[in-house]
Amino acid sequence: MNIYSQGDEIAADASPHSRALRSLMDDRGLHAVYQPIFDVRQGRHFACEALIRGPENSALHTPAALFAAAASEQWTHELEWLAVETAILQFAEQHCALRLFVNMSIGCLHASRKRLVAVRQDLLRLGVPPSRIVIELTENESVTDFSDLQETLQDFRRIGIQIAMDDMGEGFSNLRMWSEVRPEFVKIDRHFVSGIDTDPLKLHFVRAMHEIADACGSALIAEGVETGTQLAVLRDLGIVYLQGFGIARPARIIPPLSHRAHPTAANDSRLVLPSRPANGPRMPRIDQLLHEVPPVSPDTDNDAVYRLFEHQSALNIVPVVAKGQPVGLITRSALIDRFARPFRRELYGKRPCTMVMDRPLLFDEAQSVQEVAQAIGSLRGIELCDSFVITRQGRYRGIGFLRELMAIITDMQIRAARYANPLTQLPGNVPINEQMDRLIEAELGFVAAYCDLDHFKPYNDTYGYQRGDRMIQQLGALLTEATADHADFVGHVGGDDFIVLLQSRDWETRLRRVIDEFDAALPQHVTNAMHLAAGGYCGEDRRGQAVFHPLPALSIGCVIVPPGAFASHHDVSAALSEAKKEAKRIPGSALFVERRQYQVRGALQDYEGAPGAVSPAPARCVPAGTFVGPLPCCEV
Repeated sequence: MNIYSQGDEIAADASPHSRALRSLMDDRGLHAVYQPIFDVRQGRHFACEALIRGPENSALHTPAALFAAAASEQWTHELEWLAVETAILQFAEQHCALRLFVNMSIGCLHASRKRLVAVRQDLLRLGVPPSRIVIELTENESVTDFSDLQETLQDFRRIGIQIAMDDMGEGFSNLRMWSEVRPEFVKIDRHFVSGIDTDPLKLHFVRAMHEIADACGSALIAEGVETGTQLAVLRDLGIVYLQGFGIARPARIIPPLSHRAHPTAANDSRLVLPSRPANGPRMPRIDQLLHEVPPVSPDTDNDAVYRLFEHQSALNIVPVVAKGQPVGLITRSALIDRFARPFRRELYGKRPCTMVMDRPLLFDEAQSVQEVAQAIGSLRGIELCDSFVITRQGRYRGIGFLRELMAIITDMQIRAARYANPLTQLPGNVPINEQMDRLIEAELGFVAAYCDLDHFKPYNDTYGYQRGDRMIQQLGALLTEATADHADFVGHVGGDDFIVLLQSRDWETRLRRVIDEFDAALPQHVTNAMHLAAGGYCGEDRRGQAVFHPLPALSIGCVIVPPGAFASHHDVSAALSEAKKEAKRIPGSALFVERRQYQVRGALQDYEGAPGAVSPAPARCVPAGTFVGPLPCCEV
């Protein structure tokens, strides 16, 4: 296969890395490693992605180092072609029957059109049908002519090669690119995979991508899968193809097609539910907004900066850096405005760019977006630029944009308002309903529990809202600690009302434990010994008449939800409200479990015994009633 052509002679003043790379390219000293892509439905590898590597333990081992050295000598396309050729040749030597994903930039794709006939012949000679090659587009430049890109892609598709888009949600966040390219495969950026098991918003993004992919006829591949719970959530969302260290690490040897991978979570029939992160909600750092814009030095003349703007239409700002320290920012509008006046470019074109730069706002990469937003908001009497500089211990790292900062702050506010209760930070109404519907649609049996504090308002009036808030927070903590991570879900409806969705087999034991612990902790909240001894306190009702109020108690009403019995969360919520009312009729803390016959697929099913069985907690409750057994469909 001969898709690689000998490059130009290396310049005499080239860097050592450039010389080493030229030698590697001429001697074909590169090699490929292959990372499998897992098919959840088939339980085995479906394809592999080729990643280029330099010699082990060398400065040019990683792709980043290789392409940085190539870019400095304008060998990028040459190196890309050599990487593709190396990947295909070493792939063919292993006689692998998987599909092969190879990375290529759009510029290199255009440049390769004239070689397609020879490429097809060489692929067939090597025993690799073009239909098993997928070109994974990487974003190295913006697209200005979509019609030209479509013609190029059509040429590749004509010989059987398919197209994939890389890093959806990151570089290819523009939906126009997706609609114009119409790729056979789209890779979800690892940012949306990381934390998808704890972040409902990321789950929303991935679900939206899945809907778009279905409409476009594309298959999604989730990158960066590292844990079993991430795998299970993606599986539940219908994402078929997964890639990441949790599946397999890149290696020179490719697993054969007959090899069947069995990640543990892929065989788990339970639905994985997002849980609250152990350390509470994470505040994004400002380095998430980092753009690596190459700087200029203070002695760079204005003409040179003007040419940068002229040749890079997407470039709107240039940082000025002296010995690693950021000293200024030059905006396109400011420079062009100065040069627009007669003879200004002739007079000042050779002057240092420091004369047109503005003083930058500096923020360290470790600062949170909230800290940066507050700092910018506190500035008065300063005309703000749309950009700021991100540093690492005072040294230049890149540029951030205010519009992106405001967008992420807005997203956080919307998320906080819609998805989390401000008092407990537990999921609110929207995610509660979503997770309930997910379980119903998956036709998995589960238990829904409505937890409510009895006599809470008189306690709040007697001891104050701060103590009332602490009681609510403690109940949220008890529920979170008692439930199984990823198998169960705790949500805070509001006030003193909580909803728990349980797939754990020992769900009743867990709920009993919450009641026991709540009752045991009650003296921490009722600090008046006379109130404890009397079991309550005197107060006034709405008519101003004296009335005795019992101490707060915890009532839990449960509904067992068999597969196919409920159409949506609305039906479950209605049944839960009735179960909660029954629980509140029982003096003290109690657990009430609703049992009834359910209409399941046209037939009556008597699920888990007699209707309306009461299972009170042993402490401060009526005598023990009927024990509710574990759900046969909810194994842990």
